[in-house]
Amino acid sequence: MTETDLEKLELKYLNKYYYFLKFAIDEILEGLKTKDKISNDWKGLWGTKISSYSTGAERVIYSLLNGKGIGIPNSSPVGSDLFFEVKDAFIHIDLKTVGTKNIGDFDMSIFIGTNQNSYKHHMLVYENTKNELKREYIPHLPAIYNKKNKKKAKPCLSYFITMLYDSNTAETLVVNIMCMPNGELNKVYRHEPLKAGKNLDKTRFNFSRVDNFRLIEGEKRIKVVFFKKGIHSKFNSLSYQYDLYKNIQ
Repeated sequence: MTETDLEKLELKYLNKYYYFLKFAIDEILEGLKTKDKISNDWKGLWGTKISSYSTGAERVIYSLLNGKGIGIPNSSPVGSDLFFEVKDAFIHIDLKTVGTKNIGDFDMSIFIGTNQNSYKHHMLVYENTKNELKREYIPHLPAIYNKKNKKKAKPCLSYFITMLYDSNTAETLVVNIMCMPNGELNKVYRHEPLKAGKNLDKTRFNFSRVDNFRLIEGEKRIKVVFFKKGIHSKFNSLSYQYDLYKNIQ
């Protein structure tokens, strides 16, 4: 499989999931509102260690994706929350939820785990014309599953559904889906998809820096499914994602 073929495969499933989420956005938003019916019973626990937006969001999103019936679920203990095998790939999907109090973890890059991607390369802790500090990043997922067996070999595809919510009201503000480059594409994207985290083994997917498929003209690696009207005027850092949303409508 060539690098271009790999990008075409990534785009194929990115579009599948984007259009499914777009089609189901009304059901998704309604599902995310069901918590409001019993709000008096959980408001005292909101924002504590035993109550978070992500808990309910995962139930809604994952139930819809599981019901879509794409591929066969894989029971591997290493991988994202959703892990499917399809005829031409293994697909990892993880949900990331961020509150507006931490909007910097949502607008241009997101935290990712070693179990959620296959992109092996170095991160630049800082860079300038005179000095540069590199940190190696080694993910847990292989770029190609069963690589030594040509008949069974399939690429590992990594997708993230990210959701921004109001930290005070738990209202859903933005929903998008993005594809992180497969590890076999590291000669194409080099260090750019990775942004050093605070801890030595942590990284961010720097999606705003690699938002285009570089071997497929005119195609984006991030697609915004839902954007609450007017919210970009309240949060200036969302202008990048708002522009993506407008351009895809």
